Amino acid sequence: MKPIQVGLLGIGTVGSGTFNVLQRNQEEIKRRAGRGIEITMVADLDVARAQDIVGPNVTVVNDARAVIANPEIDIVIELIGGYGIAKALVLEAIAAGKHVVTANKALLAVHGTEIFAAASAKGVMVAFEAAVAGGIPIIKALREGLTANSIQWIAGIINGTTNFILSEMRDKGLDFDVVLKEAQRLGYAEADPTFDIEGVDAAHKATLMSAIAFGIPVQFDKAYVEGITKLGAADIKYAEQLGYRIKLLGITKRTNKGIELRVHPSLVPAKRLIANVEGAMNAVMVQGDAVGTTLYYGKGAGSEPTASAVIADLVDITRLHTADPLHRVPHLAFQPDAMSDLAVLPMSDVVTSYYLRLRVADEAGVLAQVTGLLATAGVSIDAVLQREADEVGGEGATSTDLIILTHDTREGTMNGVLAQIQALPTVLAPITRIRKEELN
Repeated sequence: MKPIQVGLLGIGTVGSGTFNVLQRNQEEIKRRAGRGIEITMVADLDVARAQDIVGPNVTVVNDARAVIANPEIDIVIELIGGYGIAKALVLEAIAAGKHVVTANKALLAVHGTEIFAAASAKGVMVAFEAAVAGGIPIIKALREGLTANSIQWIAGIINGTTNFILSEMRDKGLDFDVVLKEAQRLGYAEADPTFDIEGVDAAHKATLMSAIAFGIPVQFDKAYVEGITKLGAADIKYAEQLGYRIKLLGITKRTNKGIELRVHPSLVPAKRLIANVEGAMNAVMVQGDAVGTTLYYGKGAGSEPTASAVIADLVDITRLHTADPLHRVPHLAFQPDAMSDLAVLPMSDVVTSYYLRLRVADEAGVLAQVTGLLATAGVSIDAVLQREADEVGGEGATSTDLIILTHDTREGTMNGVLAQIQALPTVLAPITRIRKEELN
């Protein structure tokens, strides 16, 4: 049987990895897919560099639309990234009857509803395993492997840059700004790291997992997003003393009131496997009613790990290329006409527990004032840690740190009481609030 022909848009880190792995493992991939898979055309603005990578037998052009217009191309891989030209090219490829493979989580998290609808109408597939957690096959697990389950929650370390920074802060006792510069020097963080450190990248990925887990439309605009820029070395140290690690988690959860969709730093018990995921690695925990808790761990980025996911999508499409479109696995796991309209909850309605750090005057009655306000608001305290003033500020210090762990509380309630506590004259700095996730 004639090999299926693939056009590649963008041959950067992931694109070159995809080409190289496909070449290296072509015989094994052919045995699995049932026919050969060949990248026969590449579009890249740097034609000479691209030609060096793929060799003389692959056509290289500088116009992506020439790839889409080629009637010989069956599948288009989009590795350009971003929301702009990538969206136009993906929709044009679909309109031309091409299947699409993409690693573009930002595009799908924001415009996925439109793109999946266009693909369904045209009878083609849009595959995106590489868009979430790099080489970890989490999309496949959620969409197919766990299909018997009612998914209850997902919690994931799904951004390697922030996990590397938090690991370094914990290991070396350094503050965020110092470690960020080191991460940039080592190539773990971009020159402009905003999407990573502010939690946006993780929220794109959490949005896609939420849609697949609960059969809801992709709704990135409803996600609560908070990054790691305000974390200090002191919080990581105190968390450790209390038996916790701080991780940036993407969390989505089914509740009686609706779906939670949130990204923020979280205290996780040190005994949990996910709390011990270090460096730039990724991990995702999934809780299903039948299977219980499962954990998926591996490299969340990089040339060949991400290429592994891209090629898995190519194999899936090759196997199903001639199948009736109605008999393929739905893009978001649930049949398009059976999607749920469950609401994504505003953050103020989310119930979780908290770590609070207050810099307070070292004088009598301060703890009683703070705990009194919490009690009046109905916030139950789990633990209190009060540092000696000279431990925090040195000999003769007049202020100290007060650390409070709470039981489960509605976020809106916590917002109100924190405003009252912050207004106390004995509270000397902005209160640090980090949510706590036991992940039972």
